[in-house]
Amino acid sequence: MAKQQTSEKTNANKQDVTDLQLDFFVPVVADIGTRDSRGIMDVATFRLSKKEQRAGEVIVYDLPDGKVTVSAGSAGMASVWDYDLVLMAVSHLTEAMNRFRNGRGEKPGRVFRPHIADVLRFTRRSDGGKQKADLIASCLRLNTTHVAIERTKKGRNGRIYTVSEGEPLISRYRVVTSETTKVAEYLEIEVSQWVHQQITSGQNPDVLSVHPDYFLIDPGIGRFVYRLARRAAGRTVAKWGFRTVYERSGSRGNFNKFAENLRKIIASNKLPEYALLEEPGLSGPQLVMTYRGTLPAPSENGAVPQCTVV
Repeated sequence: MAKQQTSEKTNANKQDVTDLQLDFFVPVVADIGTRDSRGIMDVATFRLSKKEQRAGEVIVYDLPDGKVTVSAGSAGMASVWDYDLVLMAVSHLTEAMNRFRNGRGEKPGRVFRPHIADVLRFTRRSDGGKQKADLIASCLRLNTTHVAIERTKKGRNGRIYTVSEGEPLISRYRVVTSETTKVAEYLEIEVSQWVHQQITSGQNPDVLSVHPDYFLIDPGIGRFVYRLARRAAGRTVAKWGFRTVYERSGSRGNFNKFAENLRKIIASNKLPEYALLEEPGLSGPQLVMTYRGTLPAPSENGAVPQCTVV
């Protein structure tokens, strides 16, 4: 009888590991391009500071077509580095959906189950015990940071209506830790319903590619500016006032300090894909974000190319 119980327990453990490895959208595929959900790239739905936990805080972004409200739980607000997990899930979900549209796989669900070593490799982090432990804390913060989005839209009949929806950055999570090594091995996260819907409904997923060197950007403000440039400038040029960038960053520091840090990022000019420049504007300094692949040749009068201004 004892041998039979041991055998059943062993088989159960093997089944758990098999389920983790086979369920959902292909963490086994190598060299998947990084993508981000386009709808929230122009506001910080997370904190940009490594030191400030911002537990229990609320950030409200007033936008031309509505507002976005970010609420943190008692474990602290999710950080832009925690959000790397969402980027990886969005990237694999997009890849799985592309295969489905091409008839090469099943339509993906919302659950993502990668090996933690694959997570660290994708996000370009070292494979250490602390890094693995940090991922558990990241999952908790992502699960307890709530994002509410309110948008005003115009229907086909011309009527104006408002859509309000809200979910945490991830709906749930589970981490599997080896009893032998006491090290986390597998991660399971469920992406939010609205992110899943953005990617799986319609003909094309509402995502934008992200340069792999994004994960090497250290200042939180630098990461936010890259995401902003990727959405606003794309393959062209965009101008945003310093004040608007500050307001969309969710920073609780004073504006002058934020502007000082932003100028440091401009001076280093090391963001992937985008060249940064400061120029004067009618309502204060402006950040000019130019895609490096389309940098214009110098003109005689130094004119700035046509671009989006916010």
